Amino acid sequence: MSDQKPITAYNASKNIEKQTQDLPGVDEDMAPTAEHAKQEYWDENGRPYLKEYQGTGKLENKKAIITGGDSGIGRSVAIFFAREGADVSIVYLPQEQKDADWLKNHIESTTKRSVHLIPADLEQTESAPQIIKSHLDKFGRIDILVNNASKQIMCKDIKDLDIKQVESTYKLNIISMIQMATCAVPHMRRGSAIINTTSVTAYKGSPSLIDYSSTKGAIVSFTRSLAVQLAPKGIRVNGIAPGPFYTPLQPASRPPENMEDWSVGEVPLHGRAGQPAEIGEAYVLLAGPGGNYMTGSIIHINAGQHCGGS
Repeated sequence: MSDQKPITAYNASKNIEKQTQDLPGVDEDMAPTAEHAKQEYWDENGRPYLKEYQGTGKLENKKAIITGGDSGIGRSVAIFFAREGADVSIVYLPQEQKDADWLKNHIESTTKRSVHLIPADLEQTESAPQIIKSHLDKFGRIDILVNNASKQIMCKDIKDLDIKQVESTYKLNIISMIQMATCAVPHMRRGSAIINTTSVTAYKGSPSLIDYSSTKGAIVSFTRSLAVQLAPKGIRVNGIAPGPFYTPLQPASRPPENMEDWSVGEVPLHGRAGQPAEIGEAYVLLAGPGGNYMTGSIIHINAGQHCGGS
């Protein structure tokens, strides 16, 4: 446990408790709960305060699919997209139903947008076409595809790395992204966008997450290659590389003692874990008009870790 307390208005980034969950993890069971919609601002005296994200219509009437959209980073993306005017389909595992139900109720009670829930296991090859069909039956078109679903399981020694775990991680983290794109692209038109969530571990590595980091490196190459292929069609493909963000994936994949004050003092900027609310606007940028001249790019939102920091 670190005796450092970062200067931040995010209580959930400076008072993380010892905790554990079973995979895939749910937001409701985190202690404390994460922040998905409030951004941190700084007053004239350098003191932080929180303010709700307000959309300005950047995604008005767009139709988006977000995998892993019920919790963590995906939940913030869904909220930000809805506040910008988009209707969203959320893909999640059946065991995450309570997170998905909360999100649907939150968005539909606070915005004029619709949420379509699609429970599915993306490791199953038949899931992608079924997801695309369900989304099209509800909304009629695909303007934005966010490939965000992911899993990680820590293993400190490669001799103990279970090959079945490796196969499962690859199926979800990269193969499902390719499958989703394969099924979605025929229904996308000029001006559409694909956004893939990679990780800072693709750049700095992670000795206890070898298979996970490898998939995240593959996502970077997949993003760049698909971007070049789809450029003549006017479909943009970009990625985002998060650093340590406080999401259910963390307590579900780490020992409980590893979670207490997780990341406090360990990153160059702010010295704390990020909150999902701090990354949502980057997805809005890549999905909307602000990203119109961007393709094949990776945005680093990882507190400087990709520069060689801790």
